[in-house]
Amino acid sequence: MGFMVTRTSRSLVAPSSPTAAPAGETLPLSALDRVPGLRHLVLSLHVFDGADGKAGSPARVVREALGKALVDYYPFAGRFVTEEDTGETRVACTGEGAWFVEATAACTLEDVKHLDHPMAIPKEELLPEPAPDVPPLDMPLMVQVTEFSCGGFVVGLISVHTIADGLGAGQFINAVADYARGLPKPRVSPVWARDLVPDPPRMPAPPPKLELLDLHGLTVDFSPDHIAKTKADFFASTGQRCSAFDVCVAKTWQSRTRALRLAGGAFADGDSPVHVCFFANTRHLMLAGTGAGFYGNCFYPVTVTCGSREVAAGEVLDVVRAVRNAKAKLAGDVARWAVGGFAQDPYELRFTYDSLFVSDWTRLGFLEADYGWGPPAHVVPFSYHPFMAVAVIGAPPAPKVGARVMTMCVEEAHLPEFREQMNAFASSAGK
Repeated sequence: MGFMVTRTSRSLVAPSSPTAAPAGETLPLSALDRVPGLRHLVLSLHVFDGADGKAGSPARVVREALGKALVDYYPFAGRFVTEEDTGETRVACTGEGAWFVEATAACTLEDVKHLDHPMAIPKEELLPEPAPDVPPLDMPLMVQVTEFSCGGFVVGLISVHTIADGLGAGQFINAVADYARGLPKPRVSPVWARDLVPDPPRMPAPPPKLELLDLHGLTVDFSPDHIAKTKADFFASTGQRCSAFDVCVAKTWQSRTRALRLAGGAFADGDSPVHVCFFANTRHLMLAGTGAGFYGNCFYPVTVTCGSREVAAGEVLDVVRAVRNAKAKLAGDVARWAVGGFAQDPYELRFTYDSLFVSDWTRLGFLEADYGWGPPAHVVPFSYHPFMAVAVIGAPPAPKVGARVMTMCVEEAHLPEFREQMNAFASSAGK
């Protein structure tokens, strides 16, 4: 059954009052903002029941609040530009505004299971179409608010990773939500301070090879009980604690590695190296105590490399230990990178099928954003690229609890075994 979504309004939302940006100013980006791989769109859907709280149109409330938030976060109202003499990307503080679309859906959120997987409405219907005459990668922010017949609504967000990492984007969205609830200013004041991010010398390197992969999706929910048991087993075995994130990364990496080995192909024999990479917040390490309010990119890619036999054949606790060991080296690795201590830049990632990239959406602030109707019942991220094997850790729709692992990380030949391995953990106490 199809559900019709009708876009009713399209316009730019400019800052609602004068900003601190001098006319014609362009802002330099940090060394991390300028990492070539970050010049891409980040897409997500945020589902709100809307049954309680304030009355009125959510689209109008969010639109008005967005204009207020853009006064504080005026770079989001600008445009990315490239300097002719240096080729450097900067943010022109034009004040032109973010792209904003209003829409209605001819159904209730219950009709579409609050966009639970598999989604009954294509994401393209709930995300904003690009603004005319502006390349999508030049506009930092696009928003669509779709109102459903039940009073609920979905906020569809498209942002360019160059202007903010996940924590920064969550901080901005919460600023919009603060204004929507009537606060006189955001609870967290924004800090630009891109010059505080280290810019170590780097060896010239060719652009990464982006080989397109034929990846297939799988979404699996891990219950709190199963995660808690693995955490308890790890503590009993090592005397150390681990997080739900550690468990999800370890089990997904192990399940994928087992699938690659058992389904034949290049990984079936021998002990080929496999890699998992995730991104650690480094505000406390890079910004000299001034990280509060910083919304730019400030992370470090933590990479774990092991033999495929070791990952596939051992217990999941062994894989958790490998993940924990890599995290323990974060401070030292960041310090080395900041002074140019690596021959190969750790931000020059390898996009090959033997590498799994994991993104954690549970602690970015999106699940707490409240526009006046309560926090979202569901947040659906879309962090997928055809050259990256990706797993995104999020939460299932309320009132379900636990962790939801959304993947686009295996080719068709490996999908059945990967599904079996992931479901075995989801439906049992784990190994």
